Amino acid sequence: MVRRMSVKPTVLKLGGSVITDKEKPLTPNLKAIERLAGEISRAKVSPLILVHGGGSFGHPIAERYDIAGGYADPSQILGFSQTHLAMTLLNSWVMEALISHNIAAVEVHPSSCAVTKAGRIANMELEPLKKMLKLGFVPVLYGDAVLDSEKGFAILSGDQLVSSLAIALGASRIIMGADVDGLYTADPKADSSAQLISHLTLEELKSLKHRIEGSKATDVTGGMLGKMHEVKLAIENDIETVIVNATKPLRVYKALKGEKVTGTIIEKG
Repeated sequence: MVRRMSVKPTVLKLGGSVITDKEKPLTPNLKAIERLAGEISRAKVSPLILVHGGGSFGHPIAERYDIAGGYADPSQILGFSQTHLAMTLLNSWVMEALISHNIAAVEVHPSSCAVTKAGRIANMELEPLKKMLKLGFVPVLYGDAVLDSEKGFAILSGDQLVSSLAIALGASRIIMGADVDGLYTADPKADSSAQLISHLTLEELKSLKHRIEGSKATDVTGGMLGKMHEVKLAIENDIETVIVNATKPLRVYKALKGEKVTGTIIEKG
């Protein structure tokens, strides 16, 4: 008998900067991957969807061949394949760690189930994901090179996947595991007076974005504000989003358990 989902899914994103060494191409951060797999296993959250970024695996190759820019030259075809292969290699490290911690994880390759239009998801086959969740599996997706109806191909980011899946599958919340503690009042790397914002409404997030865009800051909070642009639609759909620092032990575990944790919570308001 197929059991029904009694609770709404949680969508967990593990940033590429957390699970790879960004300074060394094609180098996984095995210690972080193992620790995070243990935290996810201990939390016992179900249903759960996991999405991870590319870090030093997908990004360098995709940039070399300008996969994000779309098809312009036959040489890019092999680059597309190499980008996808790099992401499957990283995904294999993540999958091995999850399964070794008794998590029934199943990888789902975005290049095989999603088509974008000008870089935005236009069609995505969700039926297998729904069935996996009902049976108790943990679908694992990642940022990937995908086919595009206008550009030939494009890069589908893990952040866009997170928001789209959360909305389509009726998630209750999104947890963004980043390499920073959350959103700040200013760039903490450049301004010693910058303070962590523990709670934001959607309107406050928009106000913060406008204020920072009008300043000289170019990469506030490690790029997290840009990621918030992707999950804004999910927040508008009343899906709570929590940003935590996944490089620090137990932050992801506490967020999954719904416990008090250092980070930023963003709600519709």
